[in-house]
Amino acid sequence: MSIRENLAGIVRRKDEAAARSGRQPEDVLLVAVTKLHTPAEINEAIDAGVTDVGENKVQEILDKYDKVKPVRWHLIGHLQTNKVKYIIDKVDLIHSVDSLHLAKEIDKRAAQHGKVMDILVQVNSADEESKFGVSSEEAEQLIADIAEQCPNVRIRGLMCIAPFLEDPNDCRPYFAEVKAIFDRHIEDPTGKTDFKYLSMGMSGDFEVAIEEGSNVIRVGTAIFGTRNYRSEEK
Repeated sequence: MSIRENLAGIVRRKDEAAARSGRQPEDVLLVAVTKLHTPAEINEAIDAGVTDVGENKVQEILDKYDKVKPVRWHLIGHLQTNKVKYIIDKVDLIHSVDSLHLAKEIDKRAAQHGKVMDILVQVNSADEESKFGVSSEEAEQLIADIAEQCPNVRIRGLMCIAPFLEDPNDCRPYFAEVKAIFDRHIEDPTGKTDFKYLSMGMSGDFEVAIEEGSNVIRVGTAIFGTRNYRSEEK
């Protein structure tokens, strides 16, 4: 199947999951994950209706940025502090902030560009050693610290990556745990956060994630097909 056909199928499933959770299709944003895919493939997806793309690696954003049609860029992978300066003026949302140290670097670089950078705090609700993100218990303090100490950073919500389980339904508790944290921050009387995005769900589990409250899904393989690991990741 073509990228356009794959995308249509994902959008249909996304919209059906949104309906099951009592929401409208436009309430759930699809971010097409373009890791190791070419600018031509990305442009094909944009022509088919994709408005937002997500990359795991800073270098891939830099390699593709000028070759891809106008689109909103998301950095969804682990971000090293020494790479922030390269993408601060290119991405619309950083999904993977998991330390005050990183947030402070983003804050510094955003100030240099005269902007406020939108971020998500990454929560590792399953406490998997192989994944980045703060624990659910640590998330509250990190949110408070960033809100207090980083005036050029705006926390727009949370992101999590659930464990890779054979039955996606087994991921529900991990999604629900992050949704509970999200809900506690929807209304912020201090005005220092502006929660809007709950980024949960990928190709194998996005329908379950939507049913548990996600409003941003990150889907790559189901749109573009299996990645061709034709070169070393940068």
